[in-house]
Amino acid sequence: MVLAQQLKDLAQELSAKLAMMEFPEPVAYVYDSFDYAFSGYAAYVEKFVQSPKRVFLLGMNPGPWGMAQTGVPFGEISAVRDWMGLRAKIQRPDPEHPKRPIEGFDCTRSEVSGRRLWGLFSERFGRPVNFFNEHFVANYCPLAFMESSARNLTPDKLPVSISQRLEEACDWHLRELVALLQPEWVVGVGGFAEARARQALRGQELKIGRILHPSPASPAANRDWAGTALKQFETQGIW
Repeated sequence: MVLAQQLKDLAQELSAKLAMMEFPEPVAYVYDSFDYAFSGYAAYVEKFVQSPKRVFLLGMNPGPWGMAQTGVPFGEISAVRDWMGLRAKIQRPDPEHPKRPIEGFDCTRSEVSGRRLWGLFSERFGRPVNFFNEHFVANYCPLAFMESSARNLTPDKLPVSISQRLEEACDWHLRELVALLQPEWVVGVGGFAEARARQALRGQELKIGRILHPSPASPAANRDWAGTALKQFETQGIW
């Protein structure tokens, strides 16, 4: 439980760093999943992080119907509740966009990226303990950004004036996570995550890989994402 506590402490420290930042237009709303949904993330690491991991998978930031609702990276409700066996009381961000309510585990929307990602892992490994014995999944940034229209803004779309300080804080958090979990592999889920991992972890003796992001916004991901990702894991020698 010591390792899990260290990860929780890091999450709260990152949240405090990010709370001091201002995000001007086009950002209108910022949801910090390490704040209002911290109980979900805490349950996740308490259950699945008791020892170092061989493979560290890195996503970008919370999706509106995934980690934003559960606090778990790529946190598709059914995967988190039914496969991982987690449940937590999620608070609400303030301010909250009326078109993007946080309903926690009562949310009925589906996070396609999370359904695909955790679906592959559950199919390959069966029980969650078999997956988490050697793997951990995290997001580079715990913040979800929205325009006033409720349109989602991913970190790669933020102006440089905003992104530089954000990246400094998130790079720090990533380095600390890697130091604690001591992975052999850091695998970016998508190009952005891979690029940030290479930048933040440069000079370290790590293998850095990449798999296709499972987002439905990607035409390639809509053509047998699971089959493509499986081949990428095997080709790179991760699996």
